[in-house]
Order: sequence, then C-alpha cells, then structure tokens
Amino acid sequence: MLVLLGAFAIVPLVLPWLVRRIGARAFYLAALLPIIAFAQAAAATPAVLAGDDPFESYDWIPSLGIELSMRMNTLSWLMTLIVTGVGALVMIYCRWYFRGKNEGLGQFSAVLLAFAGAMYGLVLTDDLVVLVMFWEITSVLSYLLIGYYNRRAASRRAALQALLVTTLGGLVMLIGVVLLVVDAGTSSISTILAAAPTGPIVDAALVLLLVGALSKSAIFPFHFWLPGAMAAPTPVSAYLHAAAMVKAGIYLIALLAPVFAAAPTWRPIIVILGVFTMLLGGYQALRETDLKRILAFGTVSQLGLLAVVLGYGTRDAALAGAALLLSHALFKSALFLVVGVIDRQLSTRDIAELSGVGRQAPVMATFSFIAVASMVGVFPTIGFVAKEGALTALLDEAAAGSPWGLVAFGGVVLGSVLTAAYGIRFLWGAFWTKKDAARRPLPATEWPDPPIGFLAAPVLLSGLTVVAGLAAPALDVALAGYADEAPPGASEHPAHLALWHGLEPALWISLATIVVGAAVFWLTARAGWSKRLLPFTAAGAYNGTLRVIARLSVVTTGFTQRGSLPVYVGTIFVVFVAAEGTALLASPEWQAQLAAFQTPMQLVVAPIMIVAGLIAVRARKRYTGVVLVSVTGLGMVVLFATSGAPDLALTQILVETVTLVAFALVLRRIPSRMGEHNESVWPVARAVLGAAVGATMAAVALVATSARSTQPISDRFLDLAYHLGHGKNVVNVALVDLRGWDTMGELSVLVLAATGVASLVFVTHRADTLSRFIAPLPAEAARTRRPLVETSEGVRPRGEAAGRMAWLVGGQRVRPENRSIMLEVIVRILFHTIIIVSLYLLFAGHNLPGGGFAGGLVAGMALVMRYVAGGRYELGAAAPTDAGRLLGVGMSIAVACAIVPLFFGAPPLTSTWFEAELPVIGHIEFVTSTLFDVGVYLVVIGLVLDVLRSLGAEVDRQAQEAREGHPQGVSVS
Repeated sequence: MLVLLGAFAIVPLVLPWLVRRIGARAFYLAALLPIIAFAQAAAATPAVLAGDDPFESYDWIPSLGIELSMRMNTLSWLMTLIVTGVGALVMIYCRWYFRGKNEGLGQFSAVLLAFAGAMYGLVLTDDLVVLVMFWEITSVLSYLLIGYYNRRAASRRAALQALLVTTLGGLVMLIGVVLLVVDAGTSSISTILAAAPTGPIVDAALVLLLVGALSKSAIFPFHFWLPGAMAAPTPVSAYLHAAAMVKAGIYLIALLAPVFAAAPTWRPIIVILGVFTMLLGGYQALRETDLKRILAFGTVSQLGLLAVVLGYGTRDAALAGAALLLSHALFKSALFLVVGVIDRQLSTRDIAELSGVGRQAPVMATFSFIAVASMVGVFPTIGFVAKEGALTALLDEAAAGSPWGLVAFGGVVLGSVLTAAYGIRFLWGAFWTKKDAARRPLPATEWPDPPIGFLAAPVLLSGLTVVAGLAAPALDVALAGYADEAPPGASEHPAHLALWHGLEPALWISLATIVVGAAVFWLTARAGWSKRLLPFTAAGAYNGTLRVIARLSVVTTGFTQRGSLPVYVGTIFVVFVAAEGTALLASPEWQAQLAAFQTPMQLVVAPIMIVAGLIAVRARKRYTGVVLVSVTGLGMVVLFATSGAPDLALTQILVETVTLVAFALVLRRIPSRMGEHNESVWPVARAVLGAAVGATMAAVALVATSARSTQPISDRFLDLAYHLGHGKNVVNVALVDLRGWDTMGELSVLVLAATGVASLVFVTHRADTLSRFIAPLPAEAARTRRPLVETSEGVRPRGEAAGRMAWLVGGQRVRPENRSIMLEVIVRILFHTIIIVSLYLLFAGHNLPGGGFAGGLVAGMALVMRYVAGGRYELGAAAPTDAGRLLGVGMSIAVACAIVPLFFGAPPLTSTWFEAELPVIGHIEFVTSTLFDVGVYLVVIGLVLDVLRSLGAEVDRQAQEAREGHPQGVSVS
C-alpha cells in the first residue's frame, strides 16, 4: 500500500510528457495505476473478511508520533475499491471525452491521477493527522480540476468557491483533530476508536470534525459549492462528486459513527442537517433544466441520505449505509458519464433541447434506466437492497420510540419520494420524446453515435448495480465486518442484506415512495416547479458574505492605508517605542555589561558612522542621503572585518552595494530633492520620534545582551559546525545546517519581496521579454557594422556612429551619449570571471568565507554590471530566463533538502556527507547541505534579477514609451 501511494505521487509527474507524445491515449496508461491498486485491494479481500486487516507503517515524524500508516479494514477496503475502480473507469472514459483536445490535458491528467492517489491515501491512512493532510490535498487538487476551463469566469468562480468552502471546513476539522489527538494521547485512528474517549473535549472535537465532514460532502449549509462545481469537465464530476471527493466526508462520518454516535452532539447535527439536505437537494433538482445540475442537486440529496443512514450509528443502519455507499458510487458516476456522452455528442445538456434521444441511443438509454432504477430503489438493483435495509433500520428505531429515529425515518421517506421524482425527470429530460404546447411530438434531436469505448464505462458501472443487487448475500458477508463495529439497534435480530425479505413494511413503503414520486414528477411537469424552498439561496449568502468582506477590506484599507509612507513608518515606530519602552520600564532590574571598545578600530569607525547618520538626516538631496546611509553600512563592514568575521564583512559589503544600486534605480523616477513637491511636515515630532526609537533600541540592545542567564548554544557552534556539519566556516554551516529553518524562512521572505516588487512594477506579466530581441542583432550589426537604436518604427542603424564594434550585444541599443566603450570592454572581460568567483564562493563557503548568499550576490553584481553597461537588452542577453523560475527552482531545492531526509527517517534538513579519493584531485568531501546552499544561491540571483528587471528594465521601457509619445523621444537609453 505504501509503495502504491508512492507511485501515485511519482507517476503523475510523467503524465504531461506522455500526453504531449501520444495525446489523450495517455489516459489508458494513467488508468493502469488505479487498476493495480484495485487488484491489490481485491487480493486482500480474504484477509479483510477474516478480520486480519492488512497494515503497513513507516515512522514519518517520530518526535510527534506521526506515522505513514495504512490499514485496510472493511470500510477502507470498500472505499478503496470505489476510489480505484471508478477512478480507472473515469480515466479510460477521459480518453474518449478529450479526444482531439490537447490544451491543458497534460496537467489535467496529472492532477486527476494525483487526486486519485490522495483519495487512496485518505481512505487507507490510520493516522488522523495524515488524514487531514490528504484531506487538504484533495481540496487543492479539486480546485485545479474544477477550474480546468480556466478561461471561463464561471469555472474560476466555481473552483475558488469549492476551495474556500472545503478548505475552511478542513481548517475547522484540524482544530478538532488536535483536540481529539491530545485528549486520546495518540493520532492512531484505530487506537482512538478502540479507546472510545468521552468527555466535553471529545464532544467539542466531534463537532469540529463534523464541520469538516459536512463541508466536504456538501451537506447544508455547505451544499452550494457542489452544484457550482458542475462547471468542471464531466469526468471530474463523475469522479469527484459521485465516487471520491464528496465521499471523503461521508467516509469520515462512517468511520466515527460506530463509536461516537452516542455522543450528545452527534445525532442532532447529523440527522437534522442530513434530512434537510436530502429534502432541499431533491426539491431543487426538480427545478433544474440542465441534466448535469439535476444530477448535482440529486447528489446533494443523496449525500444527505448517506449522512443520515451511515451517521445514525447502529449496526443495521451501518450495514444498509455501506450498501448505499457502494450503490451511490455506481449509479451516480454512471449517470454523470452518460451526461458527458450527451454533452460531447450534442453540445447541450438542456432538457428543452433534447427530444427522442432514447430511440436513437437505445443502449445508453437502457443502462441509464438501470442506473436510475438503482437510485430510486427498484428491484433487483443494489439500490433496492440498500434502500430497503435503511428503511427497515430506521423504522425499527422510530418504532422503539427514538425521536431521532423518527425524524430520520420520516426524512428518508420524503427524500425517497423526491428521489423518484427527479430520477424520472432525468430520464424524461434526457431520452423522452417531448411535445409542444399543442401536444404534438417535437422533432427528434439528431444523434451522432459515439464510439463504443465512450460508452464502456457508464454501461459497466450501470450493469454492476444489477450484479451487486444479485450478489446481496455476498455483500452482506463482506460488509458485516464494518457493521458489527456499531452497537445493536432497536431490532431484536441483526439485519442482513438480501434481495428479497418478503412482504415486509419497508417494501411497501419503498413502493409507495416510487408511486408518489412519479405523481410528483407528473404534477411538476404539468404545472411547473419554479418556487424556491427557501427565500434565499446558500450561494447568494456565500456571495453576499464575500461582498461584505470585500467592502470591509476596502473600508479598513482606506482607513489604515492612507498612502503616506511616513505615516506607516511612524505608526510602526510609535508602537515599537510604546511596547518595548513599557517592557523596559516594567522590568524590576536592568543588567548591563558595558565596555568602552573591543578593538581600537571601533574608536575610528563609530564616530564616522555617527557623523554620516547625522548628516544624512539633514541632506536635502535623496541620492546624497542614500550614500550617507550607506556609509553606516560600510562602517559595519570594517567592524565585522576587524572583529574576526570576514564572512559577515563580505556579505555586508555585497548587500550594501546591491542596496545602493536598487536605491539608484528607484531614485531615477522621483524628484532629486526631498520636499520638492510635498514639504515635510511635523519635523520636530519626527525628530523626537526618531530619537525615541534610537534610545529605545539602544536600551534594548544593552539589556538584552546582558540578560542571558544560561550558556548560549552559540558557544557550541564551533564544535557542532565541524563535527555535525563537517565544515570549518561556522557562519555558513549555521545558515545551511544548524539554523537551516531560519534560512528557509528568510528565503521565503526574499521570494515574497521579489514577487512584491515585480507585481508593483510590471503591469501584465513578469516574464523575460528582452532576450528574444537580442538574437537578430549580431548578424545585422555584422552586416552594417553600425550600432542599432530602437525607434517608433523599429530598430535601425544609427548613421553617426558608423564603424563602432559592439563589445556587448545590448550596447547597440544604447544612445551614444549614454554609451561607454571602456565600460563595455571592462564588463565583457570581467563578467565571466566574476561568475566563476561567485561559484567559487558558493562551493568554498562550507570551509572558507563565502557561501550561497555571498556567491549569489556576487553573481547578481555581475548582472548589475551588464545592465549598467549595456542597458535592459543587455540584461536580457546576460540572463535569458525568467527570474521567477530561478526563485522557484532555488526555493524548491531548499524545500527538497528539508523533505528528503524525512523519507529516510531523519529530521528535516538533516545533512550527510560523502568522501572519496580521486586519482588526480585527491581527497574530496561533499556535504549535502551544499545543495541547500545552491538553493540559496539561485534565490539570491533571482532576487537581484527581479529587481533589475523591475526597477531597471521595466522602468526603462515605461520611460521609453513615455518619450515616444513626444516627437523628440525616439531613441532608447
């Protein structure tokens, strides 16, 4: 099982490549994995029926007691067969549904198979925390599947709606899981169910767990996301909304009900919401004219039925509920696939546009009738067996005086009436010959016969409903293992699944519901059914809630975000002074260990830094202020270098240089003098606040450095770096190994900062649009031997500069007055050397000054040189890639370094080393934390490139467009 779970994680990665090679036929290969998983579950049937549950476990996070454990008991065995069997058929069906379509199909196939794997893990895991993880994975993957038609606004809205509802429910459920795990002392599901804990904490946890289950399974008030999700391709609806995703919540209810149904909060929630959902969904299904939406609301109704029967918590109800679970997966997925065939062949699902299809497609119509018969509960289908069992179990509870049994029984009876009505409406709408107002038959809709393979999946699923009905005694044996876990109900004798129990009350009640349902359909077809059950819709309430949140956000943003940077910074500083000042004054005593200086260089550098800071405050020109502020940073470089920290000194000087470049790029677009447009206000208040911040920070530094009461862990860093991290550079080893989590957080901040800068500057996208303009230039320059400039008419040679050779490709697009041949020569000679130096710093940083951060900054400085010398097109030639890719690849490498050790039973970010003797090179050692440093290296380069593209190249482009709006602005700088 664990091997199959790993395969479900890996195989989807190759599906996009397969789809590009063989198109939709790749779905045949994708179906092989669910088929193998189905065969494995089928092979485990004897062990499951014997009560010897197959169990596999792998200690994933031992410190938290979390395991990748998988247990196949009766319920998970049934769900595995449903998830893998229906999943395989849906993927085979996709081969025909998507024939001739390749756009986005690679990603779709990968996500669909990954979703099947997530469901496989969800129903088999024996760890409650891991179940939550799979739960949220299915929510994210369903978002991608529902939003497959991402160019349609309806698909995007439906995908986001499903994601928000199910994810919110999952977060609430996570709180319940934490409470239950803490109370039980274990996250093992089988152990928790065996212990059956009770108490107020458990009751609260159960309510929270039910919120997650009900939201996942579209139970009122969370039901509205499922009809909206019909914007997805029909195979998605057949799998997610009939056999997989919505079954996740029902599975959780069925898993917990045998043990926790007696809790005071359980049955009121399950029965009331389940019954109301059953009636609401059935009522709404009679109002719909779209075949898919009829099935969608019918699914909502059936999910309410499943929740009531499986969640009631007695043995007979559990047995009938398990049979209902199987029957619903078979008939509902078959009907969804039939709708997909109709939609694919006729490009419509509107029942008003369909007439006489049944006569032209007799095979499809016949098996659709069989599927609807199972949904309604007609002999001899599995639906009939399950429905009769459910009615009998709930009737016994009601007769025994149980109020919740009475409510559940009455709700199931009324729901069955509506099920029969909308089932007949579906058949009438899809296959019947309609009549006009004068009662004359309408012309038959022209029906092109679909390929035989297109009908295979729905025909097989529909036929299985009859096979399962005839095999009711065998199913009774198979499902009894799950039912026996629940306490006995009011019945004197345990119930059994059988195709014929005689002329008992449940049979007559079932027949009555079908007859009354047919009458309801006839009345609604004659008189119409336009009235709503409620004066509002849940979807309307959801949209209204989003509008309220959006308006509150606008109001809050308008109140707090005034567009004034001094106000923002001042607010932060005021809060800082107030909070830290209060903490300092409240401290009973201060301890301070002061020294005049540690090195004589501090006496020289500190006054310079102070004077530069004071002059910067009084500077009237922005660039002057930036340079003076940089003096303080360069002073820190000297202090680091003279204090035995060359690594910090190297990094500090590189950071200062890159920061100065970024400031210079920004200052090009704003007035050179401060206060030129808006004079500074409240100078005295600003001075007081600035002095208060400085004094507070100084006090914090004095107190914090003297308040330590135990030996710092940093005292052991030297030994840990050498023996644990296998490096001599303590700073670098601490960053990539000892304190790797901190570095990963900093990388995330860098990625967010780069993305934020790009989002503010770029209007439409942040992709590389420069490098593709570079390739033609060398040939044209060689032919004309004249530099090129870009004008409103395009790129042309500039006559005044004939004969000048190009050292940098992009330099040909720089105006002559801004071009320096000397600078181009220097950059051309030094660029590759600097890149090699950056690589040296990267790989030498484990034992010598350097590392990924310093190496990335050096490489970034090389890109800065190319941009300064040759302009934005030279930057495109130097780095012909998207900065976002570098950021993503670097972050992915860092995350992989954290995740991979988990698969070997080690904590995250655990490093190892390899050493060898090579013939020429000699003794070498390689530490795997160097890979983490490579990720840091790429992230830093991506950050610098994003800043250059955003604040440099994009600003240049916008300036060029502004100039080209005037007669004199035709050249490119």
